[in-house]
Amino acid sequence: MTAPTLSAPDTTTVVLEARGLTKHFTVHGGVPDAGRRLVRARRAPAVVHAVDDVSLALRTGAVTAVVGESGSGKSTLARLLARLIAPTSGELLLNGRAMPRTQRRRLAYAKTVQMVLQDPFASLNPIHDVRYHLSRPFKVHGLSRSDAELDGKIAAVLERVALTPADAFVRKYPHELSGGQRQRVAIARALAVQPRVLVADEPVSMLDVSIRLGVLNLLADLRDHEQLAILYITHDIASARYLADTVVVMYAGQVVESGPAVEVTDSPAHPYTQLLLSAAPDPERVTPVTLRGAGAPPSALAPPSGCRFRLRCPYAMAICAEQTPPAFAAADGHLSACWLLDERRDSAAPSAGGAKPDPASIATGEAASHLPAMPGRRSAGPGAGQDTPDTGQGEVMNTDEI
Repeated sequence: MTAPTLSAPDTTTVVLEARGLTKHFTVHGGVPDAGRRLVRARRAPAVVHAVDDVSLALRTGAVTAVVGESGSGKSTLARLLARLIAPTSGELLLNGRAMPRTQRRRLAYAKTVQMVLQDPFASLNPIHDVRYHLSRPFKVHGLSRSDAELDGKIAAVLERVALTPADAFVRKYPHELSGGQRQRVAIARALAVQPRVLVADEPVSMLDVSIRLGVLNLLADLRDHEQLAILYITHDIASARYLADTVVVMYAGQVVESGPAVEVTDSPAHPYTQLLLSAAPDPERVTPVTLRGAGAPPSALAPPSGCRFRLRCPYAMAICAEQTPPAFAAADGHLSACWLLDERRDSAAPSAGGAKPDPASIATGEAASHLPAMPGRRSAGPGAGQDTPDTGQGEVMNTDEI
């Protein structure tokens, strides 16, 4: 049985849509024989289930956050959407038109869908300066006709990401910049071709806490003023609530919950989402956190049958091992793949661990009671959370807000 398809309805324009996107990696190699030489195994090669039947839509002027722990398939999904890797099955629709799975017209697709990687230092070539990095997209896509025009566009895109004055940065090398400045250069490089979709793979996880807010506000400003459709990959559900309009929760390669950011974080319907929220830092919490989940994520080589979270779920029932849960409506636009939301759950026998819980008591939002209220959309003008060239310090983020 395929994984559930969860997507929240919206009236805004869909720019990029994924339907049933699946990616399996074949494990190639051998096994040692008696003489400790590697020989090829005669059985079928193992398969890593990185992403299984994921569907989502990226809309104009909206941020969609994909949240999950390490190994949940978030980064693989981002690379599939950016067409850096080919899917095993499923399709991508750009502006409502299906994209062929071949690499033809890859340049035209890359102009519309740009990606910002997690590590800004690794994504920039250390032997080239900022001008070289920003000139490449203009030259590759034929967007400048003279050196003077190229310099003007480079200065404009640097100012767009609050690296001002542009002359102070254009001739610097990556090692001469702070982490936040390097990430802003990477974002500027993505913005150079005026994309409609920006895929940001954990863009603040490698940055100091003091400058993360400036980069998040920059992404919010791009959403509001450039009307970009942004996919924000993160393991931090608190920052997803701060920035995103829609939150999609992934576990073991599948989507388990999705909906409006405030609804998902204030009233989590899936036990895994509750586990993520209970692990979010809270400076006002005085008692230690008691996580009700146990164990570790399942192996991607041999995912369990039924619900993949059932081995860690404190509410697991017999039906969880037998059938993959479909998407149930927890609220308006809020969907969760959990048998606890099935109105016919009375017919499902509880597991040996105890009686079946009442789902109404699970989605109370108590796990997220310590998270902040959703702030208004902010502007990331010049200087907002920007690192200074000399000290590398920037705007101090209030952890109570995030």
